[in-house]
Amino acid sequence: MKAILDMRMARYLLGLLGVGAVGAAVLLLVFLRPLPVEVVPPSEDVPIQVFGLGTVEARVLSKVGFEVGGALVELNVDHGDRVTEGDVLARIHAAEQEARLAKASAGVVNAEAAVERAQAAEGRARVVLERKQEANERNQTLLARQAVSVETADDSQMERDVAVAELAVASSDVEVANAALEDARAQHELERVLLDHHVLRAPYDGIVVERLKEAGAVLNSGETLFTVVAPETVWVLAHVDEARSGRIQVGQPAEVRLRSLREQNFHGRVARVAIESDRVSEERRVYVACDHCPESFHLGEQAEVFITTAVLDRALLVPETAVEAFDGLRGTVWTVEDGDLQRREVAFANRTLDSRLEIVGGLPEGARVVAALPSGLRVGRAARLVEEERP
Repeated sequence: MKAILDMRMARYLLGLLGVGAVGAAVLLLVFLRPLPVEVVPPSEDVPIQVFGLGTVEARVLSKVGFEVGGALVELNVDHGDRVTEGDVLARIHAAEQEARLAKASAGVVNAEAAVERAQAAEGRARVVLERKQEANERNQTLLARQAVSVETADDSQMERDVAVAELAVASSDVEVANAALEDARAQHELERVLLDHHVLRAPYDGIVVERLKEAGAVLNSGETLFTVVAPETVWVLAHVDEARSGRIQVGQPAEVRLRSLREQNFHGRVARVAIESDRVSEERRVYVACDHCPESFHLGEQAEVFITTAVLDRALLVPETAVEAFDGLRGTVWTVEDGDLQRREVAFANRTLDSRLEIVGGLPEGARVVAALPSGLRVGRAARLVEEERP
């Protein structure tokens, strides 16, 4: 009986030893064999782009209307029409102002006639003065010879002085008449300008994008009737995250993708970077002008903008998912050094749109950066390199 028990115990112990051996083999295979890891290769000619979402806008957009109120009597353009600077877009009822202009014209004619009368009176007074002057000179000469009486000489001198005064009055009347003429002409010009305010003209070459009233409607002074844009000033207003916008500058190349034409990319350049950012959304407004945008545009259409801020000739880029404790500037990556796994704190600079970070410091010479973090990573463990495939 005892022999049988001993045999069973021996078999049990042998089984335990076998299981232990298998477990040890598995542990050695899992933890001691080289761990295959994917590493990132250096990249060349890498564009660093910033993404912005925005809308199609126009730099030159005018909401035009009459400077005076009145009823619309003529409309010459509608939505989508092209206009040339100075074209008549619309007119409002102007009979009352036309009457004022006619009255002002009559006032100019009256003032011109008054000037002519005053000038004629001045000429008459000048002739009279010349006659009186000659008569006075003769009488004064005769008085010296005692050929005429003193009373006659005095009367001649008085008449000459009166003629001088009358000429002065006539000259003043001419000045007054000229001033009245200038006032009448100014009033006429004012009424003409006010009449011109009853005609609405195109401020520049452009396209009418909106008409808000129809014929017969009564407009108030300054009320918008048309919206006109200059098509050559159409651009895209993109909203860019402030954290990504620090290196955006005027003149940098950009690509625009319109929502209605997603299969096409339109090339352009940064035309303006707004000085003031949005305090609520924490975004910067960037304006991109297309080099060859489609001729047909739709203000307010959504657009995607990709701005190239730099092109890296050669860079080491690691996926952001492979970085631990990333704070925007620094983080920890796994590396393969002399065949073993290590952890290194490195510094980053640029970030690509596909969430890869450029490593600019912290790597020892010859270290390879792990592109993905598989299970089993352990400092000092042997590793087998697998190059990351990138298009």
